[in-house]
Amino acid sequence: MSTTIICPNCNHQFEPTEALAQTIKENMRKEFNQKWADQISVQKKEFALREQQILSQQEQVQKAQDQLKAQLRQQEQEMAKKLDEHKKTLESEISLQLTQKIKSDYENELVMLKDANKTNEAKLTEARQKELEFLKQMQALQTREAELDLEIQRKMADERSKLGEQIKKEEEEKNKLRDAEFQMKLKEKDKQLEDQRKLVEEMKRKAEQGSMQLQGEVQELALEELLRHSFPFDLVSEVGKGVRGADCIQTVRNSYGQECGKIIFESKRTKDFSDEWIEKLKADLRALGADVAVIVTQAMPKDMEDFGERQGIWICSFADAKPLVHVLRDAVIKVYNAGKSQENKGDKMTLLYNYLVSSEFAEQWGAIREGFMGMKISIQKERDQMEKLWKAREKQLEKVLLNAAHIRGSIEGISGMDVDLDLLGDGSFGALSEG
Repeated sequence: MSTTIICPNCNHQFEPTEALAQTIKENMRKEFNQKWADQISVQKKEFALREQQILSQQEQVQKAQDQLKAQLRQQEQEMAKKLDEHKKTLESEISLQLTQKIKSDYENELVMLKDANKTNEAKLTEARQKELEFLKQMQALQTREAELDLEIQRKMADERSKLGEQIKKEEEEKNKLRDAEFQMKLKEKDKQLEDQRKLVEEMKRKAEQGSMQLQGEVQELALEELLRHSFPFDLVSEVGKGVRGADCIQTVRNSYGQECGKIIFESKRTKDFSDEWIEKLKADLRALGADVAVIVTQAMPKDMEDFGERQGIWICSFADAKPLVHVLRDAVIKVYNAGKSQENKGDKMTLLYNYLVSSEFAEQWGAIREGFMGMKISIQKERDQMEKLWKAREKQLEKVLLNAAHIRGSIEGISGMDVDLDLLGDGSFGALSEG
């Protein structure tokens, strides 16, 4: 049975359970809303606190990053400073080592140059001594020529006087003597004059031969001195007289003292060039196991105005020897270095030939040759002066032949044209006197 409650004010009837339920609902709603609001408020506070913590953590992280960056910058600066100090230390050590190395190399080179200088001074003294002996021999030869000239003139004067007296006697006894006897005596005198002329020519030939030999020896000594002075690190050895082979051997050495090859030289100072020299030097090249062969000659081949290569042999004048050897020596060292880096991969002579026919060799030689043209002109002037001196001495020897021609004139002046003075029968005496 339900209980109905009437409101005294409005007479509204309602169940007390409904009112209670409504009140409970309202209270529960308020309580729920309050809890929800409290929970929301708490969550907002927690969220704000969490947000504050996150911001704080972000600030801490930012500070940590800034500190880390500062530390990194400081470490980089310290590292750069240490690297700079280490670099300076290394540079100082390297500079010290290089200074010591350069000083050591310079001292070694100075010692080698001093040794080479002593050797060069000894060789120069020897060359001067030989030159002095040569000058003494030349002086003796000139004195001998003058004495011979005077002696021959005296003999010619005596013979002319005796011949004049004999001709006078023969003229007085001309009717008594047969013409055959007279001609026979004239022929005897002709024979004597011819013997004298041959003797003079033989003496002249021997004098020229001795002079040419001395000139050749002087050029050999000058070539050896030039090589030793220009290339103090190389070994320049002389081949003794009577020993088959070249006149001079240059053993090429690099800056480390290693032997890189050999260049052999043949020195010639004659009026004409001979192709037999090339074949002989080719045989010496094979026998000595050398790399390059050079003929230094005063007389160049007719078809070769300047230095050049023929049948594997280099030919040059004394003036061109130094620049040519510079280039050949550099080529020998390059071939040696190439052979060392690629051992058993190429032939040295092939590499050397390829270099000598290359544009690099032509350019280097052109530059060197321009620098030595002045030297060549100077040496040519000195050579002309020496040739003039030798021609003057040849004229002194020719005086003997001219004096012989004077006898012919004296006989013709005494006997007239009746006497046949064509002693040799071929007109050579007359041509000789006219020359």
